[in-house]
Amino acid sequence: MRRSRQFLVGIWMVFGLGLGGLTPTGALAQAIKVQEVVQGLDEPWAMEFLPDGGFLVTERDGKLWLYKTGNSAIRRAVSGLPQVSNSGQGGLLDVMVPRDFERSRRIWLSYAAPVAGGAGTAAGFGTLSQDGRRLEGFRAVFYPVGRSNGRHFGSRLIEGTDGTVYLTTGDRGDAPLAQEVSGPEGKVLAFDAQGNPQTHADFANQAGVFSGLHSLGHRNIQGVAIDAQGRLLTVEHGARGGDEVNLVLGGRNYGWPIITYGVDYNGSTIGDGQAKPGLEQPLKYWDPSIAPSGLMVYSGKLFSGWKGHIFTGSLNSDLISRLDPAQDYRETRIQTPETGRVRDVTEAPDGSIWFLSVIDGAIYRISPGES
Repeated sequence: MRRSRQFLVGIWMVFGLGLGGLTPTGALAQAIKVQEVVQGLDEPWAMEFLPDGGFLVTERDGKLWLYKTGNSAIRRAVSGLPQVSNSGQGGLLDVMVPRDFERSRRIWLSYAAPVAGGAGTAAGFGTLSQDGRRLEGFRAVFYPVGRSNGRHFGSRLIEGTDGTVYLTTGDRGDAPLAQEVSGPEGKVLAFDAQGNPQTHADFANQAGVFSGLHSLGHRNIQGVAIDAQGRLLTVEHGARGGDEVNLVLGGRNYGWPIITYGVDYNGSTIGDGQAKPGLEQPLKYWDPSIAPSGLMVYSGKLFSGWKGHIFTGSLNSDLISRLDPAQDYRETRIQTPETGRVRDVTEAPDGSIWFLSVIDGAIYRISPGES
């Protein structure tokens, strides 16, 4: 561990949905210790723990690193990755380790793939060699049509409680695509463990539906998590305002760009307002935007008072947001010198909270501090 700091967090809290003001409170103050675990990363995008306590980290330029800590700490480059398009917001993006890893050694990746027309969000999996040096037999589960702009690729991966693998996508900067059932943009897609698309029953009988469609009407999903009830949660970017946390149910439409709590960057109205029959409402929204990234539902292992709370980083406000579902998703903001441009937040096997800082090119660990 290279650096260690202690802080008292939770003194500032945001109440309710979309409120921009801060209300002081000391009731939920919590002493934390922030330690630097890894430094020297080049635009890290995602991290995921392995069953043995090691972890994988992606860098957007196309590198995947394997770390092992302890008495024999190592940092190892993993080869055998797919070709990525490292342009705009694209590159090598998420990494996901399924629950059967010890048997299958399967590793899933999402990335911007260079395809005809530009680049598109893609995903696939390979088998991590026993020495951790190579991803063998990588296979893309789908390749979309490419688009020339470099915006809104998504793209997060998570395994549901039944083994379904969910991939999120962005609208690629072309908002109406999020409402088209025939394409993958602005969607949550579902696959089985072998990568076969699992179209939700509510969409299956529609003509021309994109294989694997699970939900639609998303702008740019930047975080996914499974809560204690096994439900899929997402966090996604709005435009100017309107960042959202959503409870994603199969077959549902989450409204973008028909409804939103944000406005366009030039201040003009988007869509038909903030609500409309047949379109889902978020659990929580932010206005102004915090550009949320990464999503975690905490177990309570080290911080018992935070059990079931939702954590997401911020790419524009130098903070980690903690939401309490039991109190209408009331927000507490964790802000330290290390929480600049947080790209991912995850829970380690020991219950500590780890996050990636794009600005520092570092990984930090949050654990209880001395009160």
